[in-house]
Amino acid sequence: MLAHVSIQCAAPDASRAFYEAVLEPLGGRPLLVYGDYVGFGREVTASLFFIGPVDTPGGPHDDVHIAFDARSRAEVDAFVAAARALDAEVLHEPQEWWYAPGYYGGFVRDPDGNNVEARHLASAETTSS
Repeated sequence: MLAHVSIQCAAPDASRAFYEAVLEPLGGRPLLVYGDYVGFGREVTASLFFIGPVDTPGGPHDDVHIAFDARSRAEVDAFVAAARALDAEVLHEPQEWWYAPGYYGGFVRDPDGNNVEARHLASAETTSS
């Protein structure tokens, strides 16, 4: 059910060095790198742990990002609809994202201010037809 988790880091280079060292014995390594954002894991299609810079320098480090796997785009849509029904802030309507081919996700804010996502990652077979 868990797709990935992302935290903000005050010193992205130091955090990257730390996580490279401590995750290596577990088989983890940087798999996706986009500027200061790094996704660690064993394989791209499995759960990933992301680090990135603090969005608001000098601000609080309370914007944790958690993504859950959905079995279909309809489940992503239902996830966002359920959050909206609870008057949650919708950060991003469900849509395709550049993160990976067939990546479809919707983002909402939970009651504690965390960035929560449901995502469906279609296989190459389903995105090419």
